[in-house]
Formats: sequence, C-alpha cells, structure tokens
Amino acid sequence: MIIIADGGSTKTNWCLLDDNNKKIYFNTEGYNPYFVDSEYIIASLKKGLPKDIPFENVAEVNYYGAGVHNKDKAAIVETAIKGVFPGAKVEVGHDLLAAARALLGTESGFAAILGTGTNSCIYDGNDITHNIDSAAYILGDEGSGSYIGKKLLVDFIRGLMPSDVAELFYETYKLTPDEIMDNVYTKPLANRFCASFSKFVYDNNVNLEYTRSIVETAFEAFFANLVSKYPDYQSYTFNCIGSVGYNFRNVLEDKAAQYGMKVGRILRSPIDDLVQFHIKRANSVAS
Repeated sequence: MIIIADGGSTKTNWCLLDDNNKKIYFNTEGYNPYFVDSEYIIASLKKGLPKDIPFENVAEVNYYGAGVHNKDKAAIVETAIKGVFPGAKVEVGHDLLAAARALLGTESGFAAILGTGTNSCIYDGNDITHNIDSAAYILGDEGSGSYIGKKLLVDFIRGLMPSDVAELFYETYKLTPDEIMDNVYTKPLANRFCASFSKFVYDNNVNLEYTRSIVETAFEAFFANLVSKYPDYQSYTFNCIGSVGYNFRNVLEDKAAQYGMKVGRILRSPIDDLVQFHIKRANSVAS
C-alpha cells in the first residue's frame, strides 16, 4: 500500500492505493510547517485519518505540502508522518512540484498554485527548474486567497467597503474590526483566517463590480510581480491549480490573455492527476 498526499495550508487531500491500485480518498486539515510543528501534525492526523486504515501495512507515503521550502521545514512534516506510519518510506516534496506533476505530467511547461497561498514555476517534466518565491502571505502571495481576503478585511476595517457589501459581510460573519485584528495578530494560522474570506468574494451577489475589482487587482499583482518575471513567460501555456484560480477562472483567463498567455489547464485540486502520475511512474519502474 502506498499513500499520495497533496497538502495545502488549509486542507490536505489523501489517496491510499492498495496493491491492486484501488483508490481510497480522504481529507484532513492542511499542515504548513511555518505555522505548525510535528506534534501538532501527529495529533491532527491521528484524529483526522480514517480509523480503518491499516497504518502498519502502508509501505510508502509521498507527501507534497505547502511551506516545505527547505530541509528543516520538510523534516517537521517527515517526522510527523513517520510518527503515524512508522513502517513507511516517507518522501516529502513541495506542493508546487505536486501541482506541476498533476498539470503537466512528464511534459515541460509553466505551473502555478492559486489557493490559500500562491506559487509558480517552470517545470522540465520531472522537477522544478525555476521558481520565483511568492514571499508568503505577509510579504507577497499575490493572487491568493489570503491576498484577496486581506484586501476585503482592510476595506471593512477602514470603512471603505460599499455599504451593501459591508452589511452582508457583517450579517455573514458577525465580526467587528477589533475581532478581525485579534484573529490576524494574536491567534494562530492567520493566513488561513484571511483566505477564508475569499469565499465571501465568490458568493457575494449584492455588488459584483466591487468584488470583481478585488479579484482583478489580486490577479494583476500576481501577473505583474510574479508570472511576467519569468524569462519568455509568454512562450508558455498558463496552467494553474487551486480553489481561487478555479473559482475565479473567468477573471484569471481574462488576465492571462491581457499578458499574452494562452490558458491550458485550470484545476481545483491536483490529487487525481497526481495519483495517476505516481501510478505511471511505478509501472515504468516495474517494467
């Protein structure tokens, strides 16, 4: 049995493959090692994983996760997974590699993530060859759910939000400006908190002009500050994974066209295509 996992900052999608390649899917919360430690991940996995998984029979875990930028951060996740699957060989990779492999398989090209956070790369069909750091949610993450959510929250706190949207926002969340500030600056997982409000932007139907402008501004910053900085970026097809890119794909497609990029695949989640990548790779090794 092997497990493939795609872990964002908010949610992790898991797939267990048995010896006959039967797939069993399940979800847990997301684990970004910039915000949680090994002990937190172990406790969460033991609580969130299905109870009928034969942990002792899992031979391999391929985990791709947000925030796994270096060996120290990867070690936090690896230690946790080994604590739950003690007999398994564990490989921890970046969620950007998962996105590239899911979107492009063994073909080269451009791949991006637009979810809770943002990332992008040039991929050679096996590995990432060029990555411009998104600088995470405080400094960057342009185009992400947290970026969109921060803009919405700032407008609400400063009284800049149109009155009809502000009324709906308060009715939906019952949050005061002081409570928002407390959640952002004194409580854990502020990136996830901010990103959660991108759903309000998507669901809003009282002032579409206002909320569309927030998304357009976020995607403009994403293309101007990240995508367009890759050499010869217009020679690539734009491929993207993530709930934000998927939910606002009409705005994203317009912005890509403005920057002279043809749009390829825009997926909500990489897990299905990522599983197929690993099945094909296992079969090629076996043959």
